[in-house]
Amino acid sequence: MENGYLSLVLHAHLPFVRHPEHEDFLEEDWYYEAITETYIPLLIVFDKLVRDGVDFRITISISPTLLAMFLDPLLQNRYLKHLDSLIELSYKEIDRTHYYPDMHKLARMYNQKFLDARGLFESKYHRNLAAAFKHFADLGKIELITCAGTHCFLPLQEMYRPLVRAQVKTAVALHEKTFGRKPLGMWLPECGYHPGDDEILKDAGVRYFFVDTHGILHGTPRPKYGIFAPVYCKSGVAAFGRDIESSKAVWSAKEGYPGDYNYREFYRDIGFDADYDYIRPYIHVDGTRIQTGIKYFRITGPNIDLSNKELYVPEWAREKAAEHAGNFMFNRQKQVEHLHNFLGKPPIIIAPYDAELYGHWWYEGPEWLEFLCRKIHYDQSELKMITPGEYLEKYPKNQVVTPSYSSWGWKGYAEYWLEGSNDWIYQHLHKAGERMIELANQYPVADGLLKRALNQAARELMLAQSSDWAFIMKTGTCVPYAHKRFKDHIERFTRLYEAIKANAIDAPYLAEIEGKDNLFPEIDWRDCRTN
Repeated sequence: MENGYLSLVLHAHLPFVRHPEHEDFLEEDWYYEAITETYIPLLIVFDKLVRDGVDFRITISISPTLLAMFLDPLLQNRYLKHLDSLIELSYKEIDRTHYYPDMHKLARMYNQKFLDARGLFESKYHRNLAAAFKHFADLGKIELITCAGTHCFLPLQEMYRPLVRAQVKTAVALHEKTFGRKPLGMWLPECGYHPGDDEILKDAGVRYFFVDTHGILHGTPRPKYGIFAPVYCKSGVAAFGRDIESSKAVWSAKEGYPGDYNYREFYRDIGFDADYDYIRPYIHVDGTRIQTGIKYFRITGPNIDLSNKELYVPEWAREKAAEHAGNFMFNRQKQVEHLHNFLGKPPIIIAPYDAELYGHWWYEGPEWLEFLCRKIHYDQSELKMITPGEYLEKYPKNQVVTPSYSSWGWKGYAEYWLEGSNDWIYQHLHKAGERMIELANQYPVADGLLKRALNQAARELMLAQSSDWAFIMKTGTCVPYAHKRFKDHIERFTRLYEAIKANAIDAPYLAEIEGKDNLFPEIDWRDCRTN
């Protein structure tokens, strides 16, 4: 009989980046890299586990923007072109490293990885990664949930509740259309929760969501079981809190597993190391050096300059992944044993991570995950993997608590998304939000060109609301792109708003931006109405 449960939650999200107006666009590589290094490796792991009869449970939140990119034919075609370029480069690397046996072995490894990714994407998954994930959900091995439409940081939109509702309803509608069922749960972007958001989730049919640790611990009244059991909001929607101990073991690059010296070094890539003339055909069209995914070195040790890194040894890394999986399982076993005795009931450990950590940032992450699932299945009986939905079915009686306003990130109360580098965006978002609600209230019925314009206005506002732009501005990475994307969407929204109000919709312009920002085909502008 198990002492407790482990719920692994992977949040798969990328901002909607699609630029048909350009033949080659740098930021689209974020998506292509994630497919090759995270999404396909995870699917490979799931396939192996199912093939070998390993019972496992993992919850995966696929954000609506990522889901829209999964389904987009343009991006599907461009990903294959991206892979073909990497395959060509990897063959050249096999030739170039011929007289360096250890590096040559790694070049062959990458060549096979790219060939396998292409074969799986084209022939097995038929370019549809959404269907590939659905397959494992249908088998009952993963629980697919959703996220707010464009990953909008909901607490900073609270003064415009209809816009929060529109983000939630749009997400649920796309999920249901794609996977054939409504999502049981929702990952609140950045774990940002404002009391009352759960009422909107309830109306959309969502049964649970996640908050950071202090969102539960600072709830009212105090939770009897802390973060080791869900709580029900007054709406009846359940909230699960993040476990700090299990998260730190994987998240922390310094104290966690990903920082081990035998693991692959992320920041040393031939896109930056190779001779410029050699690598030129495989980097960005404007000559900007980029990550290729071909990396020959390991972390090696603390504070070691990139130029002094030692060669990566896959066998050593694989051994470490197995060792770390065993360590993680052992610690969770002891954790649930202690908590079971202390609480008098089986606890649930919520361990949430960004999916892109697995494979992209932490190259060995998918192997670690596979080892963990196998060890839990074969090597012990005290710890059982479970999804939040299954837990609620098994333990339907839980304490009623109102979680506190909270987020994850710096200081835990939204500061990462509202501070000096990005606070200027909110006056524009709020004005556009007022105008969108005005349009939705003024036009409860529309068809033809007006309906298209209203729906596109809702799309542009939602894209401007993405938390990714504020996040990028704060981190200082790709800031000009974040500025441009935010301003473009606000300007497109404003032009549509003025045209609708003046009854002067520019049909060619509307068609142009519909072609660029084409996500959420079922979007309904009326979701922004005041109820």
